[in-house]
Amino acid sequence: MNVRVRRLSDREQAWCLVANRWGTRSIVRAWFRAVSRLGDGAFWYALMAALIVFDGWRGLAVSAQLAATGLVALLLYRKLKRWTRRPRPFAADGRIRAWVAPLDEFSFPSGHTLHAVAFTMVALAHYPGLAPLLLPFAASVAASRIVLGLHYPSDVLAATGIGLALGTLSLWIVAPA
Repeated sequence: MNVRVRRLSDREQAWCLVANRWGTRSIVRAWFRAVSRLGDGAFWYALMAALIVFDGWRGLAVSAQLAATGLVALLLYRKLKRWTRRPRPFAADGRIRAWVAPLDEFSFPSGHTLHAVAFTMVALAHYPGLAPLLLPFAASVAASRIVLGLHYPSDVLAATGIGLALGTLSLWIVAPA
């Protein structure tokens, strides 16, 4: 392995270790477990339902766009995980603890982060007033993946970029009203 790549990998492993130690604090662990669980889908399904209830047909249209974006994100991140087969931090380093059970075997990219970023981007294009709710939630989802020992920072950064690209594509195809 290239010396620079090895240094980056070592530095990333160190960041994972530091972030994962935050999880030893019960309040931190409880917060990120809850955020991670909500990021499994429950938060986004509740958001889609609320949009329909509070904004009728327009909310239904936005929810359909979110669902379609989510389906593409799911297919894309699953394909990338099977292709890269990057082990999760806790599997690669015995000092890192998985504070929750992972949903699948591989690390790259973070599906939770990819979905959170893409959904947030699409939802905010239609409902900018939701920013105080969605931005902190998406950021917490991304951070939770590292603190819980499930992802490397590069998994989260790459997923952020992919989520932004997917959200942009979704908004290009279906422009906000």
